[in-house]
Amino acid sequence: MHNVRREEIMSKVPEVTLFFWIIKIAATTLGETGGDSVTMTLGWGYLSGTALFFALLVVLVLAQILAKRFHAFLYWATIVASTTFGTTMADFADRSLGIGYTGGSALLFLCLMTILGLWYWSQGTISVNTVSTPKAEAFYWAAITFSQTLGTALGDWAADTGGLGYEGGALVFAAGLAILAGLYFWTKTSRVFLFWAAFILTRPLGATVGDLLDKPVADGGFAFSRPLASAIIAAFIIVCLLVLPQRAGRHPAPSEAKS
Repeated sequence: MHNVRREEIMSKVPEVTLFFWIIKIAATTLGETGGDSVTMTLGWGYLSGTALFFALLVVLVLAQILAKRFHAFLYWATIVASTTFGTTMADFADRSLGIGYTGGSALLFLCLMTILGLWYWSQGTISVNTVSTPKAEAFYWAAITFSQTLGTALGDWAADTGGLGYEGGALVFAAGLAILAGLYFWTKTSRVFLFWAAFILTRPLGATVGDLLDKPVADGGFAFSRPLASAIIAAFIIVCLLVLPQRAGRHPAPSEAKS
């Protein structure tokens, strides 16, 4: 019975640690360079690229939900798929639909708030520590995908409409993450709020790293091709998964959840 109880309280998402955020930023960078490799370098365009990555995301989310336990490589492959789809979807909403960065960001924010609201209404919480059932996982991955997409749109909005450029935008989002870290360590601000805020802000920060890798040397970049940059980041993520601890998170047992 002890083993059954342990299985019931184990989640299929990893513990949220510093290592989680390191890999998350790398995954968002890969989403940026990988998405642009397909839509721009290979010339697929935003609509076709979005359809391709959406199909891949659906397959991986279903595999994640059907899995019996936490698998680090499967989880992070799904994260990469969500951030790659987020890149192409945000670009499609911002540019192909003609609603601009401000309109795209507002639309995606509304979608994310709707998903989180439905999740809270259905489950009574939107904490990632409670992701242990198929329904909660479905809400989790929907929220993850929209937060990735919103992060992409916000990064483009800050760099273009906001006039900050990618470097200025990176500084703003890094400062925002530093503030969230301060709130985490020195206040009792809701951990749920801090997680989702950080998840959104790490997206444009990762995108800036991607831009740094493929920008010309004259512009301060490394001038890697998008496919090469994607391969480098993918290798970095694989090394991280092999070296850094990846443990399944826990959600409260029924008796603990009521206390």
